[in-house]
Amino acid sequence: MDKASFEPLYTAQQSRALDRCAIDEHGIPGITLMSRAANAAFDCLVSTWADPECVQVFCGTGNNGGDGFLIADLAHKRGIPTRVLQLGDPAKIGGDALLARNQALANGVEMLAFEAAAVMPRGVLVDAMLGTGLGGEVRGAYVEAIAAINGAGAAVLAVDIPSGLCSDSGRVLGRAVRADLTVSFIGLKRGLFTLDAMDHTGELQFADLGVPPPVYQQVPCDSYRLELASLLEMQPPRPATAHKGLYGTVLVIGGDYGMAGAAALAAEAALRCGAGLVKVATRPEHVAALVARAPEVMARGVESGADLEPLLATADVLVVGPGLGQSAWAQYLFQAAMDSARPLVLDADGLNLLAAGNLGVRPGTVITPHPGEAARLLSCSTAAIQADRFAACRALQDATGAVAVLKGNGTLIADAGQLLLSDYGNPGMASGGMGDVLSGVIGSLLAQGLEPLAAAALGVCLHGAAADMAAEEGMCGLLASDLMPWLRELLG
Repeated sequence: MDKASFEPLYTAQQSRALDRCAIDEHGIPGITLMSRAANAAFDCLVSTWADPECVQVFCGTGNNGGDGFLIADLAHKRGIPTRVLQLGDPAKIGGDALLARNQALANGVEMLAFEAAAVMPRGVLVDAMLGTGLGGEVRGAYVEAIAAINGAGAAVLAVDIPSGLCSDSGRVLGRAVRADLTVSFIGLKRGLFTLDAMDHTGELQFADLGVPPPVYQQVPCDSYRLELASLLEMQPPRPATAHKGLYGTVLVIGGDYGMAGAAALAAEAALRCGAGLVKVATRPEHVAALVARAPEVMARGVESGADLEPLLATADVLVVGPGLGQSAWAQYLFQAAMDSARPLVLDADGLNLLAAGNLGVRPGTVITPHPGEAARLLSCSTAAIQADRFAACRALQDATGAVAVLKGNGTLIADAGQLLLSDYGNPGMASGGMGDVLSGVIGSLLAQGLEPLAAAALGVCLHGAAADMAAEEGMCGLLASDLMPWLRELLG
């Protein structure tokens, strides 16, 4: 896949390296970058809230606070009633931030030491307190300031990143500002797109501050934000002579007692995403229901691994796990699938059975765990997975050798060389069967000839984008089966 078509995402350390490179090697003064950042943020402020009653800027003692001083200066010059609420000891402010503060003071901007009682519940509150420099849990007066901002009921703009949100992991570090608008600078921070971020960033806007392209070439990154339109271009048009044999055969293995619906959802998703043939190996008792739901599915009842062998021989891709369970029957089928030479998508109980044995899988395998399944695979807690989803996704890939898809808010995809992030999707997807649909989507794309990383990336984005389209009618009550017509529409 061509990384050039995707947005790079940066850690806090990489973001600081971009700043240093722009200043030290390309001769852009730090105060110039700070001024550009303030202008970009202020432009976003007045374009979003055209005539604010007042502007209150919460400033820390670092460069994020420096941006805030200059935003206050711009608001004051515009004639908007403005004041700065200072967090931390002003004597500790230095460098470009001190230049910015002195400029605002010289131009008559009112500056007060922060007190919660002084926060007015109106106008626009500007969070310029902590930025990307936060190394641990929020402490001291910053806790009180964040509570005051969140409780004021006024509009909130966050400068670069909401204070208290980890720019590397998207985790709230004790407490974080809930912004209506976040304006990020120079490089997009990867923590803005996963875990807790969506509850705190509001609308996200980006300004590169005129940093020249060579700066980005000198600071490499390994994380990228996916874009569906670019991924869809990987799908070649179907020729007039197309036939089902050109688009592969997917075999879904699953559907133990009480869980036939999971296998049915995976199979229907594979069909809706263009696979030539879709077969299901399941309990004999479930065959009639599967065929009644989707007569295009070729369902076969199997009792053992030996019964599965003829179906394995005709398949191009195996989707193992939807509704599979962990019974002796499930273990027989799982082992037969693992012993075959076919590309695999492992989901649900396929992952739980994998976690019980040797984690290594053959090349061409895609695994799709949610955080709980990821924790079982890595023998850790779900909280540890969520504390650093980027590290966890990388660890899953290292442990298994598979293309790893770590599902959740800001789904991550890892191969041996890079991490990809999809921020498509919405909270309505928190319902049973969504993962089964995703496994069928990815299996279908693999069967049609996409490489595992490309199939996983496109599949995840399709899945999330289809859910976003379905959720336009409401998130509450969104069903996995509601995605089917939108998957087909997106693929054209």
